Amino acid sequence: MGRYTGPVCRLCRRAGQKLYLKGNKCYTNCVLEKRPYPPGQHGPDRRHGRLSDRGIQLREKQKARYVYGTLERQFRRFFEEARRQKGVTGDNLVKLLERRLDNVVYRLGFAESRNQARQIVRHGHIAVNGRKTDIPSMLLRPGDTVSWTPRGQRTALFEMVKAQVGARPLPSWLALDADSMTGRMVAEPNPEEVPVFFNTASIVEYYSR
Repeated sequence: MGRYTGPVCRLCRRAGQKLYLKGNKCYTNCVLEKRPYPPGQHGPDRRHGRLSDRGIQLREKQKARYVYGTLERQFRRFFEEARRQKGVTGDNLVKLLERRLDNVVYRLGFAESRNQARQIVRHGHIAVNGRKTDIPSMLLRPGDTVSWTPRGQRTALFEMVKAQVGARPLPSWLALDADSMTGRMVAEPNPEEVPVFFNTASIVEYYSR
């Protein structure tokens, strides 16, 4: 599965708002504050442009993709699964995205950003229910546990994370044992607890046309 490897600050500038894609660095050194307009040579001239309804829907969909680090085909699959489920499609979509392994690793405080969490998983440093996995898009279920593999525990990153784990607020649907550096998904994600940077209703409208 491919992924975006360009400058993530360009994505925030394109979206027109902070998406906190670089974790703590976004609080101290944000490019958007210095250049609050879209990237490209015509960016400054377009900052006052007005988007059509379709353009607004597209931008909201792109924000969601940027935040969770998915490409279009994978994001579309998440949406179709959310539409098939009972309940509000927008809430179902957020639940599915929050259940991704890389997102859970980030929510547990094992990484500063989802990009870093994805890299940790891809390098084989994370185990689910005691078994090593390198699939960031894996969907977890209530009762699943997330821990560090023996290889991951030997890294300098693990020591840094262990010293700081627990500092970030933990959502109610996750539990963390800081001593063993093990997390557990105790319930389905609650969309009301998720700091959403995009409008799910606009995403539903975008794919409904």
